[in-house]
Amino acid sequence: MEVSTVHVLFGTDEFAIQQKITKLIEAMGEPTTAEMNISRLDGRTLNFNDLNNAANAIPFLSERRLVILENPYAFFKGANELKKLATLIGSLPPTTTLVLAEYLDAPANKNKSFNEFIRKLTGFSTSSINLISSELNNPTRGELPNWIIRETKRQAGAYNKNIGMEISAASKLTEMISEDTRQAAQEITKLLEYVNYERNITVQDVEQVSIVSSQQDVFALVDALGNKNGKKAQDILLQLLQTEDPFSLWGMVVRQFRLLLLSRELMDAGGSQDVVMHELHLHPYVAGKLIGQARRFNLNELEMIYHSLLDLDEDVKTGRMPIDLALELFVVELIEK
Repeated sequence: MEVSTVHVLFGTDEFAIQQKITKLIEAMGEPTTAEMNISRLDGRTLNFNDLNNAANAIPFLSERRLVILENPYAFFKGANELKKLATLIGSLPPTTTLVLAEYLDAPANKNKSFNEFIRKLTGFSTSSINLISSELNNPTRGELPNWIIRETKRQAGAYNKNIGMEISAASKLTEMISEDTRQAAQEITKLLEYVNYERNITVQDVEQVSIVSSQQDVFALVDALGNKNGKKAQDILLQLLQTEDPFSLWGMVVRQFRLLLLSRELMDAGGSQDVVMHELHLHPYVAGKLIGQARRFNLNELEMIYHSLLDLDEDVKTGRMPIDLALELFVVELIEK
């Protein structure tokens, strides 16, 4: 008997949750056909009929559909809404995989109400429903060096390279970053590129290449903006303003959204990650990141954002607005849209 599959992903490690979702997307097969069978919804703005229609749609030129609902707790935390979700899952066709992804600020056991929500969700599992629940939290400071070593091996292995990071280097990198695994993964990528994927990463490499303590980067800022996580976006911007030259930071933000706009145009024309990588002359990792971020915006949104940046850029260059205020205003305007 065919069974329906539901993945419940929750925790503080947004990077790990996104990696799980990426693997499910990759398992859908050929990217262009897969994209036609993937629906992405957000519980904070959800219309239940949209979720119901997406979950029960017939796959197009494919054996499966993938429905990704982020922030489900925002919509289904009430008893009546949770009953709707139970009914939906109970009647889910076996051709649809449903993903419920919740990004938390603290482990689930710190939130009694959310813990109860998860307990009830896992109770929906039956012989006809394969419900897989995974809590994915950021490693603690003590766990981070081993996580860094494993992630270095994983990234190098993707290029068929049997290299890693020395324990002393992993410890040094731990001192320089927060427990944010996405930030750590990006630093590892930089270090692997620095050694050209040819040798193990040493503590001297980390000291030469890696960022200063607690510095976030523009990728993390765009991730927070794409998730409409205003608090995280403002926190990241504040840290960046404390560690980066504001004019350099402004240039990085403008460049990032220009690349996102170009990536979205290529994706809408049917372009794959390889197309984005070659057309925009990007490293494979950066192209993959851009595609993941561009999916959180449609083309019209990115065009409006880019025009807004150009208007603010004119205000900065003509002296009508300080650069740091322009950055803060841009973040506030984007998360309120």
